[in-house]
Amino acid sequence: MELTPSAHLDTFCRDNLPPLDQWPELLFELPELAYPDRLNCAHVLLDESIDRLGPDRRCLLTPTEQWSYGDLRENADAVARVLTDDLGLATGNRVLLRGPNTPWLVACWLGVLKAGMVAVTTMPLLRAPELTAMHEISLPAAALCDHRSLAELERAALRDLTVLPYGGPGPDDLIARCAARRGRFTAVPTAADDVALIAFTSGTTGRPKATLHFHRDVLANADTFSRHVLRPTPEDLFAGTPPLGFTFGLGGLVVFPLRAGAATLLLEQAGPEELTEQVARHRASVLFTAPTAYRAILAAGLAGRLSGVRCCVSAGEHLPASVWEAFHAATGQRLVDGIGATELLHVFISAADGDIRPGATGRPVPGYRAAVLDADGVPVPDGSPGLLAVKGPTGCRYLRDERQLSYVRNGWNLTGDTYVRDRDGYFWYQARTDDMIVSAGYNIAGPEVEQVLSDHPDVLDSAVVGVPDERRGSVVRAYVVLREGVPAGAGTVRALQEHVKRTIAPYKYPREIEFVTELPRTATGKLHRAELRRRAAVHPASVAVERRVEWSDTDAAGHYHFSAVQRWVEAAEAVLLRRLGLAGLFGRIPRVHFEADYRERLWFGDPVRTELRVLRVGGSSLHYAFEVHGPLGLAATGRMSVVHAAAQAKGAEPWPPEVRRALAESGPQQPEGYR
Repeated sequence: MELTPSAHLDTFCRDNLPPLDQWPELLFELPELAYPDRLNCAHVLLDESIDRLGPDRRCLLTPTEQWSYGDLRENADAVARVLTDDLGLATGNRVLLRGPNTPWLVACWLGVLKAGMVAVTTMPLLRAPELTAMHEISLPAAALCDHRSLAELERAALRDLTVLPYGGPGPDDLIARCAARRGRFTAVPTAADDVALIAFTSGTTGRPKATLHFHRDVLANADTFSRHVLRPTPEDLFAGTPPLGFTFGLGGLVVFPLRAGAATLLLEQAGPEELTEQVARHRASVLFTAPTAYRAILAAGLAGRLSGVRCCVSAGEHLPASVWEAFHAATGQRLVDGIGATELLHVFISAADGDIRPGATGRPVPGYRAAVLDADGVPVPDGSPGLLAVKGPTGCRYLRDERQLSYVRNGWNLTGDTYVRDRDGYFWYQARTDDMIVSAGYNIAGPEVEQVLSDHPDVLDSAVVGVPDERRGSVVRAYVVLREGVPAGAGTVRALQEHVKRTIAPYKYPREIEFVTELPRTATGKLHRAELRRRAAVHPASVAVERRVEWSDTDAAGHYHFSAVQRWVEAAEAVLLRRLGLAGLFGRIPRVHFEADYRERLWFGDPVRTELRVLRVGGSSLHYAFEVHGPLGLAATGRMSVVHAAAQAKGAEPWPPEVRRALAESGPQQPEGYR
């Protein structure tokens, strides 16, 4: 394969492509994938759609405004003029984009591409250290940033970067500049294999990987997954929650609707209430979000608002069959599942309508091939688990990164997922095969979180793994070795969590922290992650006990005594030990530590739910964590530690093996109403 002559004067991207012999095999087996040598995807998506359907069609909607296709072209062309005329940028220069999902972010993306430059899409949640790493890798010449997202970009203090805000009041604001740069801009005739965008994906070493995608790649996902699975028409209105900094959101909310001449509803932040309200209000017909959002919509009783949506797409994490069935029962909608990857730009395995099998991801999208391979690259028999391998019109090309050799082998893209293919060709997700944690659709690299934790002065060592979670798919659990003298209590947990939130994107913080005296390591001294994953897969015993605040729990004003919390927790412990068949231990285990953080008032008659779980089983000690919930939410949290001292014992003695297993591995017990 030879690359066609580039239109880029700045050859940075082409110079840093991996060698051709490290590329995956690319397939262009559908007639719609036969692209011309000269191709600017922004011109195709915007100008050619206007030539076909006219400039007055609705294009971008928000809860408060609407842009036509003509409006979008006018603003995108103005952005291109500002970049070339005002800033003097050259073709091939990288331009970093940062901001929530708004029409102006779309105009910036299209303007960058029409000017023959390279869009570096980022998420508004990213912090200064993450932006610094992306800058060091992609070396952008300029940044177009929503004025509300400037703080972290300024804190990063990136050298040789011209930052142009938009949406603010200043005279140098991009929107003000665009007002003076009206007029048509002729798109640069880029090569089909010129790089159009750099998309970052988290790596298991903690350093992000930059994936390079061509102009033809942008169209290829629209001409495969969107065209053959979603089958959009110009009358469709797309909507969803993923940021445009994710290629999932970029495709579903920009590329796919523009390619079809359709419209998209952009929401800056959308919880279940606002998302379903806006979808129903605007009569959106295609919805993109993650399984976590569909679970939340079901839990809030809002699924009925989506009954008018013709196509609900779920991706970003595994879609459990139970969620599919519950959503179908509530709405009659058959959720479209799919798996994609930043390395391949968008979804490559999916199914729709009558082709759907609940619990299965689907079959290869037309234009792609998929296989399940063993560690040597040999296909495994149907029904056997193995490594998911994919090839098609798009594929992995990392920017100067040795991890290219791991992702691409023998022409296949290896996604890092374990799958099983059945005899009918359906692919069934099993697990991740690397250290990536997928939580609520976000990719979180465990080693990156470990690095942040280790920078805290109280932390001696740490390790991070994913823990299965019903709502989020997985959550981040950190195993932390504290420095001598640091208390292993709730206050330290909160301090470490807040430290992570301040340092990197908040969604990466460890929702669970377990303090340990040492981390498991292999004979060569490497961290034994498999052992930590095994521990994480085992759920310690826990129980929830419901009651009401009694007069004996309160003072003269009817407000509960703080000492009542200890009685409630001890009562919950009695219930838990009884459920585990360990009732004989209750009353014989001395409490050696009790701490609580009181957050909300509780009054006589209020319902109270005490949630107690085993945090750690020591040699002869037992450590609990608890939460007390009242009518207004979380009322108290804390920890309790005990030591094993049986009736005949002269002092502490080790737990018998059967007791240790019951405490450490029994999982949640049935809730109980305590009287």
